[in-house]
Amino acid sequence: MSDDLSKSLEVAQAVMRAEAAAIEASASRLDAEFEKAVEILQKAPSKVVVCGIGKSGHIGSKLAATLTSSGTPAVFLHAAEAIHGDLGLYQAGDPTILLSKSGSTEELLRLMPFFRKQASPVIAIVGNTESPIATAADAVLDASVEREADPLNLMPTSSSTVSLALGDALASALVNARGFTAEEFASFHPGGQLGRNLLLTVGDVMHPLERVAQVAERATLREAVIEMSRHTLGAACVIDSKGILRGLLTDGDVRRLLAADDLDLSMTMADSMTKDPITIQKSLTLGEAVRLMETRSSQISVLPVTEPETGVLQGLIRLHDAHQPNFS
Repeated sequence: MSDDLSKSLEVAQAVMRAEAAAIEASASRLDAEFEKAVEILQKAPSKVVVCGIGKSGHIGSKLAATLTSSGTPAVFLHAAEAIHGDLGLYQAGDPTILLSKSGSTEELLRLMPFFRKQASPVIAIVGNTESPIATAADAVLDASVEREADPLNLMPTSSSTVSLALGDALASALVNARGFTAEEFASFHPGGQLGRNLLLTVGDVMHPLERVAQVAERATLREAVIEMSRHTLGAACVIDSKGILRGLLTDGDVRRLLAADDLDLSMTMADSMTKDPITIQKSLTLGEAVRLMETRSSQISVLPVTEPETGVLQGLIRLHDAHQPNFS
C-alpha cells in the first residue's frame, strides 16, 4: 500500500470517528428544549417549514423530505428566495425550523419579523446557543461542535453531520409520538422498494403453479433439467402425489452437480434435491420474503410458496421478482 493511500485511509477514519464523537456529544446535550421542539411540531396546524442556506440549506432540504415521508407535511424554504416571494407558502401558525451553524445568518435574521407576524413558532438548530437566532427562537437545539472533522477545520463536516442527526432525531421522535405505523409509511412510498416490501404480499408477486417446474421424487436429473428449461424460474419443485413439497432443485444445484466427476443424469430427485427447503407463505409481506432470502450467510434466490397447514406447493417467488420496479 502506498504512503499516499495509507494517509488517505487515516484521514478518512479520523473524519468518521470525529463525526461520530460529535453526534455522541450532541445526544448527551439533549434536554427539555428538544421535547419543546417536538411539541411545537406536533401541534403544526398545516405543515412545517424548514429554512436554511448553503450547506445548512442542503441539510434542511433533507430534513423536510424526511418529515414529509414520515407523516409530518413539510417544505423546504431557501432563505434567499424567501424574501423574494416564496414567503407566500406560509399559513398562519406554520412552525419553522431554522438551520444555521453560526446562528447569525443574515438571510435568516431578516425573516424573524415575518415569523412573528405569522405566529410561526421557531425551532433553531444552531452551532451557537447564544447567537441572535437562538435568542429569538422558541426552542433551541444545540448543534455545536468542538471542531470540524476535516484536516483544515474549515469545511462543514462535523457540524453538518450533527445538524442532520438532530433533524433525524426530531423526525423519529414525531413518528413515535404520533404512533405512525409502517403501513402508513408504506402508503407514502408506493413506487419504491420500501413501499413494495410493506404493501405487497408474496401472493401478489409469486409465480403460480402453472409457471413453475414441478417433478416427482422418482424423476431423473435429466427430466428435472428439461422441466427447468421449459419453466425458466431457476428451480424445479419436487412434489409428491398430493402436491406436497418434498424438495427443491435450483440452477445452482445443477451447476454443482455438473461440476462433479461422477455426474449421473439418471440419478433421481430423491438423491439430488435439497430436502425440506426453506419455504414461505403467500400471506406474508414481500419484505419478509426479501429478508428470508437475503439475510443469510449464503443468499438464496428462490423460495417455494406453500400452504402453511399442509405444505402443498402454491407457487414460487424469486429474489428478482421482489426487486422488479412494477408488478402487474
